[in-house]
Amino acid sequence: MAEISGRPELNLNPDQQALVLDLAREAAHGVARPAAPLTTFLAGYALGAGPGLAGLSALVAQLSEAARSAEAARTE
Repeated sequence: MAEISGRPELNLNPDQQALVLDLAREAAHGVARPAAPLTTFLAGYALGAGPGLAGLSALVAQLSEAARSAEAARTE
């Protein structure tokens, strides 16, 4: 991803990029394809209002689990 000039707090390292992409994949395949952009937007919004990038891993884990649970409920 390109560096965001003037906003170093928004520059994700490769591991953080992978987490966001994994979250989008979970949402797209576990909930519905249109859920991916909305889920990643909401994750960014939540991070901006709360823990920042330091909390990215924990937030992505919670959201990914929610997506997997939604998929499991949908297929039962």
